[in-house]
Formats: sequence, structure tokens, C-alpha cells
Amino acid sequence: MDEVVLARHGESEASAKGIVGGDTPLTAAGRAQAAALGSELAGVSFEVCLTSRSARARETAAIALAGRDVLCAVVDELGDIDFGRFEGRPLDEYRAWIAAHGPVDRPPGGESRVATLRRFCRAYRAVLARAESRVLVVAHGLTLTSLRDDPPRPLVTGAAYGSWLRLTRAELEQAVARVERWCEAPSW
Repeated sequence: MDEVVLARHGESEASAKGIVGGDTPLTAAGRAQAAALGSELAGVSFEVCLTSRSARARETAAIALAGRDVLCAVVDELGDIDFGRFEGRPLDEYRAWIAAHGPVDRPPGGESRVATLRRFCRAYRAVLARAESRVLVVAHGLTLTSLRDDPPRPLVTGAAYGSWLRLTRAELEQAVARVERWCEAPSW
């Protein structure tokens, strides 16, 4: 891999209602965001597109790549945070829990922020090992903000639906190494 574009999925029906998680399709706004993503990336040739298993990520990729012959594959480690008992509940409840807990704490039945970021780092390392030169990754907000923000932030904010981040191999390697170091001594 020489270059990667990481994109956040478009707005889903669950996210439009302020609900955590949920494997719902895109809203009309989300489909428009996915189409805009496709227009913004029209000049970039991709050899492969990797997505999380979620319907919203796969639908975003399909819309953004419409009319292009790009192999798409699911990478389970790119999946959204396991929200545990917060799944299907208001996002504000999850944000309040995150604000009151540290990065190694897991919500009941869910996944800690550190565990999530370690999983993402495994996915990023797999992306780096790919033979294709240009890779598109369509996943979730934290997949972008974890690479962009130094240090990672506690709350789920900062990556707009359909937004994207373009990184060279060296930039992705540096960002992944930074996140891995943070996971060894996490703090907010």
C-alpha cells in the first residue's frame, strides 16, 4: 500500500435519531453524503475498497464507487465500537458514560476505547500489508479521528459523515505507531 483514503460512512437512520450503533441503512442525507464523497474522490483510482461489516459503511462505499470497477471487501476489525448495553440507546447516554470513565473502562457488555483502538491498529497494519497501491477504507468516525487526533479524544466527535482523510504509507505508519504508543499508556 502506498496511499490510503479513510472515509466515514454517511448518516444512517440510527444516527439521525441520535441512537448509538444499530445496523441501519443510510438516510437520504447519508446517500447524498456518500455521493458527494464519490464526487470528491472521482480523480483518485483505487484498487480495493475495504469496509466494516455495517450496512451504512457498505452502502456508502457502493454509492461512492458507483460506476467504478473496484473490488470491495469487508474487514471485521474495522467494525464500530461495541457499545454493549448502550447499543440502541441515545448517543448522549454513551457520551456521558465515556466522560465519566477512563479509556480502559468497558461499558457493560461492550468494548473499551483502548480495545477498540488496538483492534483498529490491527486493521491498519493489515491495510499497510496489502499489495494494492491505493486503498479506500470506508468505516466509522473513530477510524478517522484516531489517526487524526493526537492524542485520541474520549468523546465520539470530530469526523463529519462522508468526510475523509488521505494518508501516504509513511503517514499511516506514523499515525498507527502513535496510536499504539497511546494504547500502552492511555489517558484523557
